[in-house]
Amino acid sequence: MYGPVADSPSVETDRFPKSLFGYEVLDFIGEGAGSRIFAVSHPATKQVYALKYVTPKAEKDVRFVEQLEAEYEVGRQVGHAGLRRSLDLKVNRTLFRKITEAGLVLELFDGLSLERRPPHSMTHLVEVFVQTAEALGALHAMGYVHCDLKPNNILIDASRRVKVIDLGQAAKAGMAKNRIQGTPDYIAPEQVKCLPVTPQTDVFNLGATMYWALCGKKMPTLFNIGKGQNSFLLDVAIPKPHECNRLVPEQLSNLVMECVRTSPAKRPADMTELSRRLEIILHVMRKQQAQAAGGKRTSFQVA
Repeated sequence: MYGPVADSPSVETDRFPKSLFGYEVLDFIGEGAGSRIFAVSHPATKQVYALKYVTPKAEKDVRFVEQLEAEYEVGRQVGHAGLRRSLDLKVNRTLFRKITEAGLVLELFDGLSLERRPPHSMTHLVEVFVQTAEALGALHAMGYVHCDLKPNNILIDASRRVKVIDLGQAAKAGMAKNRIQGTPDYIAPEQVKCLPVTPQTDVFNLGATMYWALCGKKMPTLFNIGKGQNSFLLDVAIPKPHECNRLVPEQLSNLVMECVRTSPAKRPADMTELSRRLEIILHVMRKQQAQAAGGKRTSFQVA
């Protein structure tokens, strides 16, 4: 999570480098896969950014640098406000071209992750889902699939704006990766089987994220239960969100379950369809709240 410095984990200041690639290090923000994230200031403009920093310790750690390179390539192209922009990539090497350190300069967004601070209001939660779907739709319009959407990669600020982050595993739509990549509790079946990823892959990842947010627990995925021939049975074995949490509207619950179907063809076709259906659900919820406000007020708290 790359949120505000004030809410960051406690880290001894003597562990901070004073500068990185010419940027002044202001504070520690968090840690990711093989990386540390700092708030940094440009020496000339004093503009504050996030800097994701990697120092490979072993040959296998080069993959973390490769993820920085992938994130830079995709992130420098984004123009949608709901996607984090990549601004610069710095790589230092030895005389023999071995990478000693790498840094990705990113837009700094003053928000907390959905995982760390989920909204208490059901309507606010659905607002987050809508904005996330819209951001992913913009990424898909660029020809990319995020491939690692999860609660920790959705930031929310005090104004309820959403920013989708961490594009290091993003891939061109239709690409089949040569190894399993993704987060086990949110990974789509086609990712586990190293089949081509499509916008429906992100639909699954978002569906699994919504399931966690609504139910307060992670749903089983193909990665966690194995890759047996009867994996299609997973679709009917998962309790629906409205069965886990009585405050979840049944229409929303059913939509989430559509998103996490094993077959991509049975999921919503794209993020445009998903965001439209979420907007309809949100409209109904707001209308019901307005009606309740005229009589007995109803609380829509997430269990």
